[in-house]
Amino acid sequence: MKSRKPRHEFKHYINLADYFALIQRLKIITKQDPYAGENGEYKIRSLYFDNLYDKVLNEKINGVNKREKFRIRYYNDDTSFIKLEKKSKVNGLCYKESALITKEECEKIISGDIEWMRKCCNKLILEFYAKMNFQQLKPKTIVDYEREPFIYDAGNVRITIDKNIRTGIYSKDLFDNNLPTMVTDNEGIMILEIKYDEFIPEIIKNIIEIKDRQASAFSKYAACRIYG
Repeated sequence: MKSRKPRHEFKHYINLADYFALIQRLKIITKQDPYAGENGEYKIRSLYFDNLYDKVLNEKINGVNKREKFRIRYYNDDTSFIKLEKKSKVNGLCYKESALITKEECEKIISGDIEWMRKCCNKLILEFYAKMNFQQLKPKTIVDYEREPFIYDAGNVRITIDKNIRTGIYSKDLFDNNLPTMVTDNEGIMILEIKYDEFIPEIIKNIIEIKDRQASAFSKYAACRIYG
């Protein structure tokens, strides 16, 4: 299981004008994510889990101080590298743990075949198995989007711009490349995310300062759950 130390995370809605102004400045002082393609972006597809009572969704909407969510995620249609992730938020700080799973294991989880997880030695997979049993977590929503990432070493800063956020509506077929998707209500709006460790350098603060744009509690999962 891969575990990260707590990180600060802030999100802002931005429009197209904000976007072009930002990337011109960011490209001067940051470096490109090594996993990004030639266009500086990569695709992300995630499958989020929730229970019958929408525990994860309601905790997000209600701003519960201590909450968590599980998702399965892969990038650029590459099913040879799939991650089970648990993202937690406690007192405003974000924690993320992840474990690699195979496509076959993922398909078993989606179909409800989870007994194999009980014999797994990975702690995160065992925790997920327990919560699928006792909290009745099940696959809920597919979320697709493109991400443009930027890295600044001081402060371990990662700045991302997420765009074209789409929902798979009722489908749970994570590996369907022709899956019909619908753009969320935030069409034309992009999400700027800033993540860092203990501090954020002043130069980054100045670059990402956007007039009249306040920090947002935007959740891609919540936005996509509007449709199902």
